[in-house]
Amino acid sequence: MTTGQHGTGGRPDGSGDATPDRRGFTTWPLRVRAAVAVTGVAAVVAGAGAFLANNLSNAFGPDSVCGGAVSADALTAALGSGRVGEHTYGNGQLRNGTAFCVATVSRGIFGSDRSVTVELRENTGLSALTDDSEARLFAASANGGAAGAASDHRAWALLPEGCGSGLRVTVSSSGDDGRGARNLAELSVTVANRIAGQRTCGSTPMPAPHVLSEAGTDHDLNLDAVCGLPGFTLPDVPGNHGLRETATTATDPLWACRIHTDANPGPSVSLTIGTEPRLLTSTAPKDEPGLGRARWVGPDEMVTSCQGKSTVFRLSWDGAQKLIPNGDETWKQFLVAGGKAIGCEPIL
Repeated sequence: MTTGQHGTGGRPDGSGDATPDRRGFTTWPLRVRAAVAVTGVAAVVAGAGAFLANNLSNAFGPDSVCGGAVSADALTAALGSGRVGEHTYGNGQLRNGTAFCVATVSRGIFGSDRSVTVELRENTGLSALTDDSEARLFAASANGGAAGAASDHRAWALLPEGCGSGLRVTVSSSGDDGRGARNLAELSVTVANRIAGQRTCGSTPMPAPHVLSEAGTDHDLNLDAVCGLPGFTLPDVPGNHGLRETATTATDPLWACRIHTDANPGPSVSLTIGTEPRLLTSTAPKDEPGLGRARWVGPDEMVTSCQGKSTVFRLSWDGAQKLIPNGDETWKQFLVAGGKAIGCEPIL
């Protein structure tokens, strides 16, 4: 057979085996097609990876939200991984207390958002803390200066020393999105530190709180030691049966107790003692007689000095005057028994 009899499948010079050509990768056009296909597959894989990273983590998201007051790392540590976002409401800034922010974490295309509402509250006083009877408290003395309270759905932390009084960060979640008291406590302290930095106050950042008290639990009212305060008693009359009480298990940075009925809503009495000076806003006594060393600073509040610190006692009624009398005798028992509970010098 002559060289022309090798057929058309051989090399251009007519020599060699035709098998490599049949495999389809030895001609230049087919090599280009193969390279384009491989590049396309790689691009799809890379795009899918970037898409998943963008939706399952904060890889391409902001480092902070809410005007820089909430770091993405702290937010995802509290709410879990995902893409970080925000919605700010108001005409000012979070750090000035003129706006509040909803910080969100989204996970996946079809995953629901998890969120917390963050605020800086100023001059709210003890009246805003009467519902903290079930909270877990963290005290400055045991937590490197961090002081506040937390429950599964809400936490607050005072700004560091040197930032004035009456300033606290609140962090709250709603519905079934409770993230746990410890997570929210840590987030509230982190935000408090960042806001202090923005306001250029407080020289030492506070560490995350590591010692939280046990949560207060609801139980029958003890008529012989109301809210767990020996010496604070109520008469054993029919109207006082069926009442319930819930009190914090610690006293620093505040102590709170709520007396109530099973009805919801129903009459209640709130007792609160502010033991952390950074928490207090009402410390200027009115020009009127008080009880012993305590002086009135508001309709439901009295202030006195305990171990050199201003301490406020608050006793407020919500339709419960018939259950627990609103008068000097109730106030005297509260001041004496409450003062002993927090280690205060005799008030009366």
